[in-house]
Amino acid sequence: MSQPVFSILSAAHLAEPYLAEMIDSVVAQTMTEWELIVVDNGMSEEVVRIVGRYADDPRIRLSRREFDGLGGGVDAAAGLARGRYFAVVHGDDVLLPDFCARTAELLDANPGVDVVGVEAFGFTDDHVTAPIGYRALAGVTVERGFDHRVTLEEVADGQVLYYTAAIRAQAWKIGVGYTCDTPQVEDLAMFIRMLAAGCDIRVLPEHLAGYRLHDQGPAPADREVYEDSVERVYELAGTLSDAANVQAAVDRTLRKVKFEHAVRRARESLLRSDTTTARDNARLALRQRRALRPMVIYAGLTVAPGILRRIHPMKQRISALVGRVRH
Repeated sequence: MSQPVFSILSAAHLAEPYLAEMIDSVVAQTMTEWELIVVDNGMSEEVVRIVGRYADDPRIRLSRREFDGLGGGVDAAAGLARGRYFAVVHGDDVLLPDFCARTAELLDANPGVDVVGVEAFGFTDDHVTAPIGYRALAGVTVERGFDHRVTLEEVADGQVLYYTAAIRAQAWKIGVGYTCDTPQVEDLAMFIRMLAAGCDIRVLPEHLAGYRLHDQGPAPADREVYEDSVERVYELAGTLSDAANVQAAVDRTLRKVKFEHAVRRARESLLRSDTTTARDNARLALRQRRALRPMVIYAGLTVAPGILRRIHPMKQRISALVGRVRH
């Protein structure tokens, strides 16, 4: 097989119910010069069976290894990749048919560009597509188009890229791949390292990928890991640039995310009747931003904690009642 244009990298851990749909979305690409490397980073016999259905297509390869995180699985795939351009697609997500063709066209025509990001929309198992794209949800209010070079300041200010992007193989090496100490935001850490190293990243504001919306939210432990990683990845951005505008953007974003995380923890601690932790997190939120919600929580827990504990169940009962009336 000749060298492919694209190497699609996918770690399949816990993605068995959706893996065939992801593979089918790669097979459906209008550009045919690709390879798909699926890493079974969980030693799942079901993954072997699913990938085995495509045994007659030599472009699809399977590698197996013990689980060592998403980053380990994706980097294992990258270590086997032979394409000029890399793209990561999780086992439960999809590419739209023109992803490879459109992004490769731009990279071929612009040799100085290292990465082409795209827009993506969420979708349900019933294939209902979300009305708002990932970039808009991430706070990007105006798309400046492919001619605009993404800056570290913009990303540090919270204008993140969708994780699936077309990345030159050499830029992948500059970004040091996916393995990092901020699990669940491996892509953001890599893009930050790329930008700090001077890579040229652009965004093609076209709907070329999709991410699955799961009914069940993350487990509390996973959410804590994610929130901790988000804070640390923005702190990383602050260590990689001395520019005043980047430092200011990092400060704004850290204050925002720390505020949101502290308010969530205060609210959940209150529901558990853990007034000490709720009060500590309300105080932490107030240090980031003077806002009514944490002020009410903090004041209530300082003066009359029992009242707030009673109010929350009452609000839940009222919400449930409203829901029954609407239906």
